[in-house]
Amino acid sequence: MPDDYAYMTLTTHPTAQRPLLGLTVLVVEDSRFASEAVRLLCIRSGARIRRADSLTAAHRHLRVYRPSVVIVDLGLPDGSGVDLIAELAQEDKAARPVMIATSGADGDGLAEAALAAGAHEFLPKPIASVCAFQQTILKHLPQNMHPTGPRQLNHEIVAPDPIALNEDLSHLDELLGSGLDALPYVAPFLQGLSRLTNDAELAGVSKKLTQAQTSAIGRRDAIQATRDLIQRRLKVRELV
Repeated sequence: MPDDYAYMTLTTHPTAQRPLLGLTVLVVEDSRFASEAVRLLCIRSGARIRRADSLTAAHRHLRVYRPSVVIVDLGLPDGSGVDLIAELAQEDKAARPVMIATSGADGDGLAEAALAAGAHEFLPKPIASVCAFQQTILKHLPQNMHPTGPRQLNHEIVAPDPIALNEDLSHLDELLGSGLDALPYVAPFLQGLSRLTNDAELAGVSKKLTQAQTSAIGRRDAIQATRDLIQRRLKVRELV
């Protein structure tokens, strides 16, 4: 749990309606759609938000800003979010932010690895409930950082802008068409995206991409089927 000293520079205080007022949240997330969801959750809660889409960008932010909360996706383009969590966990306790790990990918031990590295909490994607978001963060803050008096829980579920989803899908399509070995990155990214959007077809092709990583048989077909579906999704959204 962070010490009170880490928050002495706060000039605003939480309220019943905005229980995270005064906090700065750094979200380390390569998905625009997922980070847009966190942005909306922060707005509803009163927190400021900074976004980094890689470990490199996260380090740049951390050199300039002192976030109160860091939400770290475990699958990033330049490494594992577990490494960033372990690094932050080595900081002096007074300067250590609340660390929340998240992932939408299947995989044994993801949550355990993040918690062992020093994360305060692991939240599987999608993160969309305002109430769950607020309660998770408040649980790891000192009591004097909580709003005083009774608080009505906000049970709203946020809905990110579809434009952010289009950006994610276009990015994945470009990677799959690049000729690079992008499957280790694209497959879990797409898996998380399918959960965020509750899209069964995306979940199906992401599963086939995961299987194609371990065998050359069917790899080309899996990639093409994924690109075909992505392009259909993009075309439908262009018409809306």
